[in-house]
Amino acid sequence: MLLYIHIPFCDSKCYYCAFNTYTDRFHLKKDYMEALKKQLKFDLETNLKKNEKLDTVFIGGGTPSTINVELYKGVFDILNPYLSENCEITSESNPNSASKEWLQGMKDLGLNRISFGVQSFDDKKLKKLNRAHNSKGAITAIQNANCIGFNRINCDIIYGVEGDTLESIKDDFNTIFSLPVTHISAYSLTLEEGTKFFNNTKIKIDDEELSYKIFNYLKENDFNQYEISNFSKTKNDESTHNYGYWQHKNYLGVGAGAVGCVNEQRYYPNKSIEEYISSPTSYEFENLSKEDIKVEKVLLGLRCSNGFNLEILTDNEKIKTKELIKENKLELKDQIITNKNFLLSDELALYILE
Repeated sequence: MLLYIHIPFCDSKCYYCAFNTYTDRFHLKKDYMEALKKQLKFDLETNLKKNEKLDTVFIGGGTPSTINVELYKGVFDILNPYLSENCEITSESNPNSASKEWLQGMKDLGLNRISFGVQSFDDKKLKKLNRAHNSKGAITAIQNANCIGFNRINCDIIYGVEGDTLESIKDDFNTIFSLPVTHISAYSLTLEEGTKFFNNTKIKIDDEELSYKIFNYLKENDFNQYEISNFSKTKNDESTHNYGYWQHKNYLGVGAGAVGCVNEQRYYPNKSIEEYISSPTSYEFENLSKEDIKVEKVLLGLRCSNGFNLEILTDNEKIKTKELIKENKLELKDQIITNKNFLLSDELALYILE
């Protein structure tokens, strides 16, 4: 079982962000964390089988580093009896709020993987994205995490923003290569409804060739692509939590705007912070059909090195899949279908499933 914990507070709203986040509810932090503990306890007791443990925990947002370590202590008190021996425990953080004290406090609680929302080391680009930190602060935060003892450090980068060139993006990656970073999440900018960038079509660069060049550059520098946006130095540096999603494992979703999925049923806690605080175990439910699950396994499997099992397909879908294998677009080994080009994953999935 996986666990996702959502922290919806942010110092500022990034112009590309469509997540359930707030910059004007900081007075509710303590009440929110109390409600979160109630939901966490309820979900663990309700959904975990006897002696079942959590394989991974991921604290995301929003900005988890805006929450004081003291407010996390009760959360970890609830979690500790449910953690597997080698549980991967990750938290996202922003360089401006992930102080050395915060990092040390979270590590003392059990955090063993840290993900920094850097996005760029170019101060002009950071301002354009409305990020709350600068390049120097990002470098310092990463170095602090390493000094404290974090040996699994992720750095988020966004590319395909107006003004980006291959050389400017290489500069970002070259800075990462000089730092103790073991994992890179490199995302092409997407314009999502409800964001400040949504109607600004000039802000996004659509350049598939740029993506290929970025992927090749990362590979040349020993960061291996294992998902369309994720790259790691070694197999051990990959995100176990993300793999769980791609393998369609059960996961709990705790917090306002989180999503959980257990036994082919998705559940959604209240998105509103105020409503969540008053009723943290009130959910909307969505039952997934076998067809829904198959579609997700194919779509997600083709986006990463995990692939999917050929046997979940119908006879007609198998025929189309084997056509793609003959065309050298997919590979088959031990009944597992894998994709050679993650950028084509959606098109390949659509062809197989249509």
